[in-house]
Amino acid sequence: MKNMSKQLKSNLITYGIVIVFYLLMMILKGTGNLSSLYRGLLVPICVYTIMAVSLNLTVGILGELSLGHAGFMCVGAFTSALFSMLLRDSGMNSIVRFIIAILLGALVAALAGVIIGIPVLRLKGDYLAIVTLAFGEIIKNVVNVLYVGRDSNGVHVSFKDAASLNLLPDGEVIVKGPQGITGTPNDSTFTIGIIMLIIVLFVVINFVNSRSGRAVMAIRDNRIAAESVGINISKFKLMAFAISASMAGAAGALYAHNLATLNALPKNFGYNMSIMILVYVVLGGIGNIRGSVIAATILTVLPELLRGFSDYRMLIYSVVLIALMLFNWSPKILDFRSKYSVKNWISKKRDNKEEV
Repeated sequence: MKNMSKQLKSNLITYGIVIVFYLLMMILKGTGNLSSLYRGLLVPICVYTIMAVSLNLTVGILGELSLGHAGFMCVGAFTSALFSMLLRDSGMNSIVRFIIAILLGALVAALAGVIIGIPVLRLKGDYLAIVTLAFGEIIKNVVNVLYVGRDSNGVHVSFKDAASLNLLPDGEVIVKGPQGITGTPNDSTFTIGIIMLIIVLFVVINFVNSRSGRAVMAIRDNRIAAESVGINISKFKLMAFAISASMAGAAGALYAHNLATLNALPKNFGYNMSIMILVYVVLGGIGNIRGSVIAATILTVLPELLRGFSDYRMLIYSVVLIALMLFNWSPKILDFRSKYSVKNWISKKRDNKEEV
């Protein structure tokens, strides 16, 4: 009972941090104390936090290293943006259209996760990391040669060029290869991003504490022992991987509807994006969902806070990363923190009173 109470308290603290952050930002925004630069970071904070939480499900809970998480984000982003563009002039309510776009992006990303997960999850360690990295690069390059147009005859797709779509005079090109999609409805808001983040946290936390989540963690801790007690290894690994991919797809939909132009540049959906999200996960603590939320928020805002240092900005950013990593993972610092923590101090005070 005590363990359940402790777990519930930890979950409530995680939700509370997100809600307090939202209220604080809305107060600052309402009173005019939040600059336009930081207002522009609110939706990206939600996007990267969702990405970090979803990747932590694969890396921390499942125990598999994935370097292609940005690929699932790319799938969700372009699927949702294409859907919104096709229905832009349909008269559908913008909020309803955006919700459907998010669900569609998550669904297609989950399907991509299943397709890639069936063969890939048979691999382990470095091999799995290399294959997922290749998947992310393949997705990015496929999108860069994709052309989609629409006219009175329907939707046309080509992997050659826009002219090969053979559109009628009333047609328009929606996906323009390397130029991406222009004119995506700007439906993403900070409020919707926070709602999505809370939903993602609810799904991940409940999954981790469910029977399926315990089976996934048993596979992570000892695959042979888990298989010996009848746990279906492939089923549960694929389940966790698909859920993680679907949440990355939802984050991609939120990302796509925050930009006027969406293209598959390396900085958006390439290797660097996957590594950046992995840094958030590692820094926040592998398997620590709350840590991923805090790390993603801090590291998204930090480069802008350091912008005044000009040429030394990224140098200071790197030093801060190293310092935070040592603070979180160095054995000596962990011992020091444990010895002089508030919890330990309260425990000592209680023991002294009992002795008296």
